[in-house]
Amino acid sequence: MLRTFRIGGIHPPENKLSAGKPVEVLPIPSQVVIPLGQHIGAPAVAAVKKGDEVKVGTIIAQAGGFVSANIHSSVSGKVLKIDSVFDSSGYTRPAIFIDVQGDEWEEGIDRSPALVKECKLSAKEIVDKISAAGIVGLGGATFPSHVKLSPPPGTKAEILIINAVECEPYLTSDHALMLEKGEEIMVGVSILMKAIQVQKAVIGVENNKKDAIAHLTKLAAAYPGIEVMPLKVQYPQGGEKQLIDAVIRKQVKSGALPISTGAVVQNVGTVFAVYEAVQKNKPLIERIVTITGKKLSRPSNFLVRIGTPIAALIEAAGGLPENTGKIIGGGPMMGRALLSPDVPVTKGSSGVLILDKEESVRKPMRDCIRCAKCVGVCPMGLNPAFLMRDTLYKSWDTAEKGNVVDCIECGSCSFTCPANRPLLDYIRQAKKTVMGIQRTRKQ
Repeated sequence: MLRTFRIGGIHPPENKLSAGKPVEVLPIPSQVVIPLGQHIGAPAVAAVKKGDEVKVGTIIAQAGGFVSANIHSSVSGKVLKIDSVFDSSGYTRPAIFIDVQGDEWEEGIDRSPALVKECKLSAKEIVDKISAAGIVGLGGATFPSHVKLSPPPGTKAEILIINAVECEPYLTSDHALMLEKGEEIMVGVSILMKAIQVQKAVIGVENNKKDAIAHLTKLAAAYPGIEVMPLKVQYPQGGEKQLIDAVIRKQVKSGALPISTGAVVQNVGTVFAVYEAVQKNKPLIERIVTITGKKLSRPSNFLVRIGTPIAALIEAAGGLPENTGKIIGGGPMMGRALLSPDVPVTKGSSGVLILDKEESVRKPMRDCIRCAKCVGVCPMGLNPAFLMRDTLYKSWDTAEKGNVVDCIECGSCSFTCPANRPLLDYIRQAKKTVMGIQRTRKQ
């Protein structure tokens, strides 16, 4: 019997419309807009100014602290300006605007397709190289990878878990990557095992990707310590805590870090980025993005330069359908509506979903009937109905006692609610407020 996590979960319609579509290289745009805050933690600090010439791979912003990440130019050309831009969250953030001129790369970046297996670097050298390359979690959380690979004192990694679940409906970027770059992923896993000094790695893949499971299982036979584990299809199994529970049957306690279970989790896209950074000297300047939707003429998986406007992906996929209601950055469960198709692709952009007007209109909210369906599906064991109530009454102490900060914002509660209550919207507000209160308390 296939494993999965043990608390809550749902199985929304998968709608993997772009599954099986090969990765296409999106043409380089005439201008890119590269935000300075593409990761959890402190924004990067601009290292270039208006008029500077840059190449592909030139560092244009340096990490603003330990929990931060370097940012590199994804194109060659001239810095037009440093200005504010609306990002996928709907807020304005500082960004570097670059006018594209040619496609000249920094020296030392290996662009050949040749597989490089051997890595002679020490664990520290690997982590330093990952940090220099600006690698962050590509599953959406965008946590700087070098931080995860540096466990706090008193903790020790025992196992590496690779998140190849891709449980969010519609999205197929990780699936496409596994089919096309399996060997590179295996080398990347081996490098990460060396970085955290463990002998065992498990690649967790949901069972709706049987071709990827078969492909990776065949490759893993040549790599000691790496196992491919098929998992039951259950959302939100791509959540770090849920995946740890599914793979090693350990649950992360409230307020504790995942490393407390002995596990370090990395997304499969991050693994490939690590391979390119360590073995090819290539910083994180591009990623695979799914562009999809039921009315879209050509759902696709594109390899996209960071900073490319999302409008370019939409155009390449056949253009915006006439009856479009919303453009979602990410998948339908955890994604957010974008203010404009001009929002740039960032390191955390796994997908773009086009919803028609009928799909995107919320049904009228009704009174809670205390059915407890939201409680039953919550993978963190919370009471979403009560947390929404606490938010409405601004009962922040009660929300904190209800562990609102543990919410992983998966949206299972809102999806299940028969009264159409926007539970997640309110819980996000409470979580942000309570976290602010906690920070103030520590000062």
